Amino acid sequence: MNGAIALDRIRIVLSRTSHPGNIGAAARAMKTMGLSRLYLVDPACFPDPVADARASGAGDLLANARVVGSLEEALEGTVLSAAVTARRRERSVAVRGAREAAPELVAFAGQGEVALVFGTETSGLTNEDVALCSMPVSIPANPAFSSLNLGAAVQLLCYELRMAALSPPPPAEPLPDLASFDEIEGFHRHLQEAMTVSGFYDPANPKRLLQRIRRLFGRIRLEKEEVNILRGIISAFERKAD
Repeated sequence: MNGAIALDRIRIVLSRTSHPGNIGAAARAMKTMGLSRLYLVDPACFPDPVADARASGAGDLLANARVVGSLEEALEGTVLSAAVTARRRERSVAVRGAREAAPELVAFAGQGEVALVFGTETSGLTNEDVALCSMPVSIPANPAFSSLNLGAAVQLLCYELRMAALSPPPPAEPLPDLASFDEIEGFHRHLQEAMTVSGFYDPANPKRLLQRIRRLFGRIRLEKEEVNILRGIISAFERKAD
């Protein structure tokens, strides 16, 4: 795939950004690397003149930014998403470095839209946010001082994406036909409904069951056919129960 087309299919998602200047800095970082799809999840201040000033020539990205109320909405329609995180997560998928993850994101842009998700300036992404994404990604910063400004983090990841898009390696084998974010979320809703009806899951006393199930399936990348099989099994059980 043409590198420019691949970059056009990559969303940069900023979740619950608290300072508008960081939104402007992120937009500028994106434009310098040829990315333009900016999604903002419940920003504290936007639009804002501080964001406009920090964008410094990338005001068009701010004008076209899509503001949504939840991360689920920002990920609708994607085939692959990466959560940028500096923290180790309990029982999570293995964390990939930025340089390792970028070619994979670019490659799957050939199937559809992909997303790179950044959290708040102070606490990053929640465990629930990371669980919604296909894989965690980290920037291999100095462990003795790993604090990185949001705009700088976006710049680094966008640079790696651009380098991967300009010189993509030949695929060793055909890419799997991954289930989309919407299809995976539909499966989780279907499974939760079936578990509730069967009595296996009690919404009044959920504990961590749903989180653990999401982690279980998150360790693999479900393909479209696999999701169809799983939902078919659930539907067969439901018909038998009726």
